[in-house]
Amino acid sequence: MAATNKSFLPQQGAYKQLIVFKLATCIYALTYAFAHRYFSRGDRTIDQMVQAARSGKQNIAEGSVAATTSREMELKLTNVAKASMHELLLDYEDYLMTHNLQQWSLDDPRIRQTRAFCRKHLEETVYQQAVETRSAETVANIAITMLHQFDVLITALIERQKQRFLREGGIKEQMYRARKGERR
Repeated sequence: MAATNKSFLPQQGAYKQLIVFKLATCIYALTYAFAHRYFSRGDRTIDQMVQAARSGKQNIAEGSVAATTSREMELKLTNVAKASMHELLLDYEDYLMTHNLQQWSLDDPRIRQTRAFCRKHLEETVYQQAVETRSAETVANIAITMLHQFDVLITALIERQKQRFLREGGIKEQMYRARKGERR
């Protein structure tokens, strides 16, 4: 009986250990600094970009915590995080286009270098400092690279969440199994 009670509704919310959450936090820090540096005060794009980055980060956290009682909500919120970051990706691409700046091609050596760097550095301050020392073109391309990395990681997280749902079911199924086990 005790084993059943311990496994019933295990608390979720270990999102701070997820690489995708750490990357989302870095993207948020970079975006906040970028938007406030390269857009004029009062430009609505600042709020839109910062809120999209914030949504990407916050929805991972909220979905992770909600998973205790709702795998469906976890999946929905994780997918909202993915959608928000896609919106942000378009904002960075639009910035480059509207300012006649170059978006690095996939075979550009700077992309490979940035990917490798971002895999090893998941501290917000690194990216905030990059905004201060690099050009708008470079920072926007770093952000785009990070957003592509985020997309790969969030897609894998969504797939793991789907598989866990298929294995364990939702809250009602878990409650039924726990109650049935308790009766034995």
